[in-house]
Amino acid sequence: MFASMLRNLILPAIVIAFSQAILAADWPSYGGDNGSQKYSTLDQINASNVSNLQNAWVWDSVDNATVADNVANDNARATPAGYKATPIVIDGMMFIPTSFGRIVALDAVSGEERWVFDTRAWEAGQPANLGYNTRGVAYWEGGGEQRIFYATNDSMLWSIDALTGQPDSAFGDDGKIDLSLGLGRDINKRLYGVVSPPLVTNNRVIVNSIVNDAPQSKEMPPGHVRAFNPATGELEWMFETIPQAGEFGNDTWEDGSWEYTGNTNSWTIMSADDELGIVYLPIGTPTNDWYGGLRKGDNLFAESLVAVRAEDGEYLWHFQMVHHGVWDYDLPAAPTLIDINVDGRSIKAVAAISKQGFTYVFDRITGEPVWPIEERAVPQSTVPGESLSPTQPFPTKPAPFEPQGISDETLVDFTPELRQEALQNIEAFDYGPLFTPPSLRGAIQFPGWAGGGEWHGAAFDPDTGLYYIPSASGPIVVQLREGRGQRVEMQYVRGGARSVGGPQGLPLTKPPYSRITAINMNTGEHEWMIPHGEGIRQQIIDMGILDPGPVGSPSRVGPLLTKTLLFVAQSDGGRNLLRALDKATGEIIHEQALPLPPQGTPMTYMVDDRQYISIAVGGGRDARLVTLALP
Repeated sequence: MFASMLRNLILPAIVIAFSQAILAADWPSYGGDNGSQKYSTLDQINASNVSNLQNAWVWDSVDNATVADNVANDNARATPAGYKATPIVIDGMMFIPTSFGRIVALDAVSGEERWVFDTRAWEAGQPANLGYNTRGVAYWEGGGEQRIFYATNDSMLWSIDALTGQPDSAFGDDGKIDLSLGLGRDINKRLYGVVSPPLVTNNRVIVNSIVNDAPQSKEMPPGHVRAFNPATGELEWMFETIPQAGEFGNDTWEDGSWEYTGNTNSWTIMSADDELGIVYLPIGTPTNDWYGGLRKGDNLFAESLVAVRAEDGEYLWHFQMVHHGVWDYDLPAAPTLIDINVDGRSIKAVAAISKQGFTYVFDRITGEPVWPIEERAVPQSTVPGESLSPTQPFPTKPAPFEPQGISDETLVDFTPELRQEALQNIEAFDYGPLFTPPSLRGAIQFPGWAGGGEWHGAAFDPDTGLYYIPSASGPIVVQLREGRGQRVEMQYVRGGARSVGGPQGLPLTKPPYSRITAINMNTGEHEWMIPHGEGIRQQIIDMGILDPGPVGSPSRVGPLLTKTLLFVAQSDGGRNLLRALDKATGEIIHEQALPLPPQGTPMTYMVDDRQYISIAVGGGRDARLVTLALP
C-alpha cells in the first residue's frame, strides 16, 4: 500500500527521499527510541576515523529572518534563546521544529528544505516559563498515512502530513487541538504550554505540558497528561497528576488543596515500553515550588515516576522521589528503559536521573526498586505554616553522581585562605545536607534547581550495561519572603538572595563543576567519572594555584551513544565542541569544532550507507542545524 501511494504522489522530490527507506537507518523519536536510550548500532564513524568528520551540510533556521525583522521593528522580546531541538529521521527525511513553532522537513542527505509548516505559535506572545523553546516532534504511521505530531508553546497539538507538510483535516479541528481546554478547570492560557515532543506509542499520541513556575496566585493550571487518537484527535484518556476526589492519592493533598493547586506537570520528555504497553511519566513540583504551606501532605503524584497503561491511562505503579517538595527537585529527564542482569537475575528496568544527583532504578513492570531505597531523616523547616515530610528517599545504589549539600566535603579548598573566605560567604545563610529547606534567612541548596541531572538526560549501552550521565554542579540560595499585593494569598514566595558567591570570583564548591559519569547498571557501581570540559582551569592557574587539571564547564547537552563512541557537546573556554569519547574509559578521542554553542542533543542516522550526526547550535538571530559525516 505504501509503495502504491508513493507512485501516485505528485511530489517527486519527496518520493525520492522516502524511497530510500531500504538504505536508511532511522532515528525515529527524540531519544532514538521510545525507551530514550539515545543509542544507535551505527558504527561507520569510529575511533580510527572520527577525526575526519566534516560538515555534510548546515541548515539555517527559518526563524532567523523573523527574529531579524522583530529586532528591526523594536520587538526584541520576541527572540528565542538557545535552539534546543533534536531532529528525527524517517526513511531519509528529517523533521525538526523551530523555536518559533515551525515544523520543517529536510532531505537528510543534502539538508534541502522539502516543506515548512508555520503554526504561528510565536505570535501568541512570550510563552510560559521557558520562553520560545521547543525540543522535538513525533512520528506516527497507520492506515497508509504518515503524520508528524507537534505540540506548541501556545498549547496546540498539530497533526501534519509527513509527505506534504499540510495539516490533517481529519484530526481535531482542521489538524489541531487546543490543549488548554479539557483539563477539568478553566485556566489562563498564558501560563500553560508545551516544550517537549509528544510521545507516540500503541496508537496513542501522548502530550504533557509546561506550567509557569512563577505563579501569581495559588491557583494554577494542572499538569494532567492526555492521550489522543492519532487519526481523529479524539481524547482517549487523561491521567490526572493531581488526583481528584475519590482517586488514589487524593488524600495526600490536605484541606482540599487538590482543588486549586496546579503545576505538578510532566514537562520533560516521557518514555514508553512499546511492547509492554506502558508509559512512564516523570512529574514535577506543585504550586509553588518553594513553599508548601497551602498544600500540606505528600502531594502525589508530584515529583514521582508514574507508570500508566498506554491503552487507557490506567495507573499501574509510582514512586515518589520527593515528598511534599519545596526544592524544585522535579524529575528533569526522560526515564531510560534498560535491560540488565543483577545478581544473575534478568530485569526489565527503568532508570530515572534526578537534579539531586541520584539514579533511581526500578523493575519497569512492577515498580519494585532494583536496589533498596531508604527513607532517611532530613532537616525540617522553620518557615511559619510549612510542614515537611520528616524523611526523604535515598537510593542505596547507585551512589550519587553529584556532590550533595554544603559541608567540608563539598566546600572549595584550593588554599586555606580561599576556604576561609568561602566559610565567611556562607555564614549569612542556612546550609547543610541535601534537602536543607528554604528559609526566611535564605538557605543554600546544592545541587540547585538546574541539577545535577537535567532535561538533556542520559544514554544507555545495551551491549555493556553502562549508563552515561552528563551533569553539573551549581549551588543556589532560596530565600522566602511574605507574599505582597496579588501574591499575598500565597503566604510565602521566593525573593531576596538567589545565589552565593565563592572566594575571589571562584565557585563556592570544589571541582569538577560538571562531569560525565559512567555507571555499570548490572552492578550499580560507578565505572568511571571525568570532568566535562576544561572549565575555568586557566583562571585557577592564573591565581597562582597548582594546576587542578580539567574542572568542567557547566555547559552541557545530552549524550549520543553509538556502537563505537560516546558523543557529548558543550561550550568550553570559548570553544564550541562536539567531543567523541572512548566509551570504556571516558578518554577524549576527538574534538570537533562547531560554529556556535551547542544547544540540542545530537543524534545520528544513516542514508545510502553514509552515517551522519546532527546537532542544533546557536539561537537568537542565528540558529542552525549542523550535520557531520565522513568524507
